Amino acid sequence: MPDLAQHRAAYAARIAARAGTDDAALIRAFARVPREAFCGPGPWTVFGADGAGTVADPAGLYRDVLVSLRPEAGLNNGEPSLHALCLAAARLRAGERVVQVGAGGGYYTAILAELVGPAGRVDAYEVEPDLAAAARAALSGYEQVGVHPRSGAEAPLPAADLVTVAAGATAPLPVWLDALDPGGRLLVPLTADRGGGGMLLATRPADEDGAWPARFLSPVSFVPCAGARRPEEAARLGPAFRDRDWRGVSRLHRGGPPGPRAFVAGEGWWLE
Repeated sequence: MPDLAQHRAAYAARIAARAGTDDAALIRAFARVPREAFCGPGPWTVFGADGAGTVADPAGLYRDVLVSLRPEAGLNNGEPSLHALCLAAARLRAGERVVQVGAGGGYYTAILAELVGPAGRVDAYEVEPDLAAAARAALSGYEQVGVHPRSGAEAPLPAADLVTVAAGATAPLPVWLDALDPGGRLLVPLTADRGGGGMLLATRPADEDGAWPARFLSPVSFVPCAGARRPEEAARLGPAFRDRDWRGVSRLHRGGPPGPRAFVAGEGWWLE
C-alpha cells in the first residue's frame, strides 16, 4: 500500500533523528520493513510517551512506541529509537554475521537482515515457542535468517560480528563474548532486579589479553533474560547505576580482580 510505504519512510526518518543518526542504510532498513507483519493480528496495544492506547490502522504502528506481543508476560516489540541508537553505534555492515538473543516476533530480526544483506547471516534465538514460530513464518522471505526456538544464553552459538541481546542480563555472558571474532561487538542491557540499567556496547580487541573497549549507550529497562541473571550480580548493578556515573565506563575486563576504578564487578568480569 503506497500510503503505508509513505508512513514507513517518514517514520524511519523520525526514528533516525531521535536516535541521532543519519546512517542511510539504517534509515532504509526501517523504511522497508512492515512492522505490522511482525506484531500479530490487529488491533494492537501500544505504549508511548502519552501512555497506552489501541491501534486498528497499521499506519498507527509507525511511531516511536512499544507494541504489546504477550501482555501477560510483559513482552513487546521494543522502542524503535532505542534499537536505532544501538544499531547505529554498533556500525553493522553488509556481509556481517549476527546472533540475536530474543527475536520476539522478528521485527528487529528483519531490520538486522536488511542491514547485513543477502551475503550476511542472522541467527535469531527466541525461547518462547509460539513467538519463535511466528517469527520464522514472518521472516520466511529472508534466506539469510535462521530462527532457533531455544535460549540464546546457552552454547553453542555460531561465530558472529555482532551479538545483540533484547532482554535484561546481569552479566556479559562468556557464551556471548566467546562467539565474537576480533572486532566483534556485543550489545547487551545490564539490568538490576527491577529492570532498570544501561545498554552496554563492548568490542572484542585483537589482543586476547587486553581490555575490551566498552561504553553504556543509554539508560534502559527490559524484561529479564532467562539464563542470564545471577541474584548477586543484580544486587550490585542497582547501587552501581544509582550511585556511580555510568557515562564514565570505558572498558570491560574479563578475569582478574576489580581495580580501584571498577564501576561494577561480576563473576569473571568487571567494568572500569
